[in-house]
Amino acid sequence: MKKICLVVVGLYINLLSCFSQSTTATDSSLYKSRKLKLDEINIVSSYYNQDGNHSAVTGGDGTQLLSDYATDIDLILTKYNPAQHKVSWDFDLSVDYYTSASSDKIDPSTISSASAHDLHIAPAATRTVTNEQKGTSFELIGSTGFESNYFSTGLGIGFTKKSKNRSREFGVKATAYIDRIKIILPIELRDSATGGLPWYHFHDYPWASRNTFSTSFTLSQIINKRWQLLFAMDIAYQHGYLSTPYHRIYFNNDSLTIEHLPAERFKIPLSVRSSYFFGDKFILRSFYRFYHDDWGLNAHTLDNEFVYKITPFFSISPFYRYYIQNAIRYFAPDKAHLPTDIFYSSNYDLSVFHSSFFGTGIRIAPTNGILGHKHWSMLELRYGHYIRSNDFHSDVLSMNLRFNP
Repeated sequence: MKKICLVVVGLYINLLSCFSQSTTATDSSLYKSRKLKLDEINIVSSYYNQDGNHSAVTGGDGTQLLSDYATDIDLILTKYNPAQHKVSWDFDLSVDYYTSASSDKIDPSTISSASAHDLHIAPAATRTVTNEQKGTSFELIGSTGFESNYFSTGLGIGFTKKSKNRSREFGVKATAYIDRIKIILPIELRDSATGGLPWYHFHDYPWASRNTFSTSFTLSQIINKRWQLLFAMDIAYQHGYLSTPYHRIYFNNDSLTIEHLPAERFKIPLSVRSSYFFGDKFILRSFYRFYHDDWGLNAHTLDNEFVYKITPFFSISPFYRYYIQNAIRYFAPDKAHLPTDIFYSSNYDLSVFHSSFFGTGIRIAPTNGILGHKHWSMLELRYGHYIRSNDFHSDVLSMNLRFNP
């Protein structure tokens, strides 16, 4: 699973006033500009393509062909407040357009239905206030995301604290997402009272709620001048409509219904990240994560990326990620569920499988800028190929361009 901004003025002012109490610097040489300035802009564009033969829309048997074109623009602005604390604003806008052969099977009665494509827009904003003397920071996050059958609103708050020698940092973040899902059923299961409304009559479908609450804890440590570690733990709870209404289920007697999953889900991922510097030219970045939830899914992820700096301004970074999981207790393939089952899904994302994701990245950051344009400070290109053991594969190509004024 995959951001109009929320402003909670009263909460922010109260928390910020508690956070920002400090004595005012009397030395005018310590004064820093209170004018808001642009620090950097990051533009990321990507193309993603996938295919497989186990679409949940058609009951676990059918094409999973999908293409996605995405662009993300991230603006970072900074200033110093009267207490000489650094204030950063991070504005992010993500837009992606996808076409999906499997989603088109929600209503195959039309030659080219609106379910074959969709547009997802996700704006977000984060405000961070940092006390550089004390090594503390506080952030407030607001986000939203929407497409034709989904609307999400998010709010988050975070706090970090560095040790006196700046070698250790502890962080905690809490987020809440309040989502609304449009209940669009497969064409053959729609209520006759609606007259079998086509997809584009979006205002006539009912909505259901889905809420996600999570808390994350991080601890980073500089072991020595070559080695850095980061430990993370997330605790997430979901409640509401957690099924996908247009995922078909074919029972072993050939009868048809839609996916039905529990209304609650509790998740606990644990991870550790390592960065080791072999001199000035080589960096090994490693990552391991263990995941567990109360639907019976356990998963392991192991990721390694090797960065080789050919010159101080040009580097390549091949990577490889291995992933393995077991199936949730409610999964069964096409025509394997019993009509007496309480919960059922034929979504192969929830099945047992292992996967590999590998590729490479190229990063260019010349001192005189990209193609001599000094404000365009960095260009990164990445390609990755993904293979899954249950007959699924994908490719992704991305470009990241950074602008510094």
